[in-house]
Formats: sequence, structure tokens, C-alpha cells
Amino acid sequence: MTTALPRRPRRGLALTIFAATASLLLAACGSSDTKAGTTTADGITLVKPGQLTVCTHLPYKPFQYKEGSKVVGFDVDLLDGLAKELGVKQEIFDIEFQQIWSGAAFAAKKCDLGAAGMTITDKRKQTIAFSAPYFDATQALIVKAGSPYKDLPDLKGKKVGVQTETTGLDYANSKAKELGYTVVVFDDLALEMNAVKSGRVDAAINDNGVVLDFAKDNKDTSVVKEFSTGEQYGVGAKKDDANATKLLAKLNASLAKAKSDGSYNAMYKKWFGTEPGKLGS
Repeated sequence: MTTALPRRPRRGLALTIFAATASLLLAACGSSDTKAGTTTADGITLVKPGQLTVCTHLPYKPFQYKEGSKVVGFDVDLLDGLAKELGVKQEIFDIEFQQIWSGAAFAAKKCDLGAAGMTITDKRKQTIAFSAPYFDATQALIVKAGSPYKDLPDLKGKKVGVQTETTGLDYANSKAKELGYTVVVFDDLALEMNAVKSGRVDAAINDNGVVLDFAKDNKDTSVVKEFSTGEQYGVGAKKDDANATKLLAKLNASLAKAKSDGSYNAMYKKWFGTEPGKLGS
């Protein structure tokens, strides 16, 4: 006669099996999110699963601006190409410009890259890493159509608008004392340009790409002067970071490909109406 083994209560056994299964499922889910949700096939880790998060400061037409509920522009098209190569979608995060060039946005993991019509400068190189240059720019002076002001020396005793935290602000400040005009600072491009239209300022300085675009759409304004500042735009990323370095290398390769296959020129003409090197001519 065989002695029967004591039986565990069925409810206890069921709970044990459920707990073990749940643990396995949670472990599997966690592993999947870590490997596939935030890291691309190129081994680049992104701040959010399945997307390339790009910080910008709106509006900066035609580089980045809202058309309805969608953000569009030259920079957007360029980075859509990178996102496609990474196998993700580009998502744009509007943020104060200072948070981008200071590196704060990257330290807080708010974005993978910063694309905001951003000039590469020595000061900004101290806080963020840059891609290869992708756009040549200079400063330009915009006034109301029919205005007697044709250059900065004409603005003695007048008000000149600029956008905060920009190279246009730096350029205007560098000439203000010598030429005797007052610098008026605005938080964004739209406020600055509309101040010219309303007469709040007598003129404004900003990058040639945006002021030429504004004057094209606003015939009561005119771009009267460009200054040879020899600026170049770059896309920013976290400084001294191996992952960011890898992402910028991927972007540089994407930009080089776009320039060699003609798609860069097509995008340039789409947004500026001319070929690279002929803006403002």
C-alpha cells in the first residue's frame, strides 16, 4: 500500500503560479522596453521610445514654425531625413532658446537634438556639441517699406529691435554705443518683426534667412542691408557624451548624403525659393 502525499490547497498553488508568471512577464516587458524602446538599430539611445525628440524655439520661419497644428520648416525637413534613417518619427519640443544652447535641455533629457536656426559660436561650443554646419547665414536689417533708414549709421537716436539670446543681439550691441541707437530686446522673432510693422522700433536685426522670408510675406517691410558676419548653423546635442557623439555622426552622414544626392538643394529651394549661396542676391 502506497502512502498518499499531502496535497497543497489548490488556491495556494494557483496564487504561486500566478505570481511566478507575472514576474516573468514583467521582466520580459522591462527587457523589451530597454532594448527596443529607447535604442535604435544603430545603438543610439533616444530620450523617448520610438521618436527623435528635437528641441526648438518657435516661431523661426522658415526654419521651424507652426502651420496649423503642425510644425514645419527647413530644419524640420532636414531632421525628418535623420529620423527616417533611425527608423523613428521626429517629434518637436518648443522650448526657450537659452535652454538649448546652454545645454540645460540635454542635461534634463528633454530632447536628443536642438535645431533652432542656431549659429555655431565659440561661446555655445563651451556648453553643447554641434553637428557639421548645414546653413550659411549673416545678419540683416529690416525696416518699414519706404523708410529713410538704409544702414545702421542712419539709426542714430532711433530704436533697433533684436531677439533675445541671438547673434543678432550680439551684433546690434557691438555697434550701439558707436552709432548711437537704442537696442530693444524681444522674446521671439514674431514679436520683433511685428514691432517693425507697428513702428514700435525703427528697424530690426536678425538672421537674413528669417528677415528675407518675413519681408517676402509682408510687403510693408523691406530688408535694406546685410552684414558679412560669416555665420553657420549647426544642430546641437549634449556635450562630452558618447551617445550624443554617435547621434551627431549619424546626422552628419545624413546631411552629407542629402547634399550629394540633391535632396538638400531641393529642400533649400522649397523653403527659400533659391539655390544655396544665392539667398538675398
